[in-house]
Amino acid sequence: MIAGVRHTEFWTRMEAALGSTYARTWADQQVLSALGGRTVTESLDSGEDVREVWRAVWAELGLPPRDR
Repeated sequence: MIAGVRHTEFWTRMEAALGSTYARTWADQQVLSALGGRTVTESLDSGEDVREVWRAVWAELGLPPRDR
């Protein structure tokens, strides 16, 4: 993963993985244990490192190594 990933890149990756319509819904609703039982949106809103949130999403979705 690229160091210093920004929110725009994060959302681009989310949309590539889940589709532009579903990405935000999934981020708002899916609770991830790797994020301390929070959703993606809650984690980002609380200031969690975007790279760590992406790693949690990547693992949860079982995305291929090239997407890490």
